[in-house]
Amino acid sequence: MAVLNVSVVAADHEVWSGEASMVVAKTVEGEIGILPGHEPLLAILASGEVRVTVNGSESIRAQADDGFLSVENNTVTIVARQAELV
Repeated sequence: MAVLNVSVVAADHEVWSGEASMVVAKTVEGEIGILPGHEPLLAILASGEVRVTVNGSESIRAQADDGFLSVENNTVTIVARQAELV
């Protein structure tokens, strides 16, 4: 089964990184869900919660304020002005 390699990064530090089965984030156009095999994407983040599902059921949650989300080759990178685990 394919997985996503996810990095959540604030302007001054890495918040979380690891493998995941799904990522849900809030963009300026609405909430978006990313699964393995997603088409390449670049989106502007809105302030809100980022949910990363690992091991099928466990969820990592982070509050991210502004930034962008990039998806390419099952790699999801979230770069925010400010971000912290909640």
